[in-house]
Amino acid sequence: MKEHGIAVEPLDGPAAARAEDAFRLVYASVFAEPPYNETEGDVAAGFRRFRSQTRKPGFRGALARTESGGPVGLAFGYPLSARTRWWDQLLVPVPEETRREDGRRTFGLMELAVRAPWRGQGIARRLHDAVLEDTRAERVLLNVRRDAAPAQAAYRSWGYRKVGEARPWDGAVLHDVMVLDLVTRP
Repeated sequence: MKEHGIAVEPLDGPAAARAEDAFRLVYASVFAEPPYNETEGDVAAGFRRFRSQTRKPGFRGALARTESGGPVGLAFGYPLSARTRWWDQLLVPVPEETRREDGRRTFGLMELAVRAPWRGQGIARRLHDAVLEDTRAERVLLNVRRDAAPAQAAYRSWGYRKVGEARPWDGAVLHDVMVLDLVTRP
C-alpha cells in the first residue's frame, strides 16, 4: 500500500526478522528522542527481544519505506498467550474477565513508531492498520508512556481507552495501559 510516496509493507515473523536492520534503524532514531532518551544499550536489549518476538505465533509487523527504500516507520505485535504477564504489571488489578487471555483474544501491540521527518502524514495510522489487518482478535492492548503526548493523542483519536497504569519492566516510568475494542470498532 503506497500513499504520498511512502509504502507500508505488512510482514510476517520471518520477513520481519530478515528486515531487523530496518526495524532497528527506525526504533533507534525514534526512541533516542525525548521523552524516551534510549541509549545504544537500550536499543540492543530491545532487539534481543525483537528476535524472539518475531517467532511468536501470529506475529505481525509492518514497515513504512520511502520510494528509495529508506525505513521511516514500524509497527509490530502478536496475540497474547494464556500465560502472558502483561496484566500482572498493572498497579491496580483489573477483573479476571478483563485479564483472561487464550492466545487469540488480545493482540499486543509492542511497538509503533515513525521517524520525525515523516510524522503528521498518517503513516502511524497506516502502520497500525496494516498490523491489525485480518486479525481475529477482539481487542488490541498496548502500553504508552504517560509523557508521550503525541502518541497518547493518536491512540485516543483511534478509539483506545485507558484501562490502567503499569511499570512494564523494572525501573520503567509509569505507562498507561490502553485497549482498543475491535468487536465494536467501525
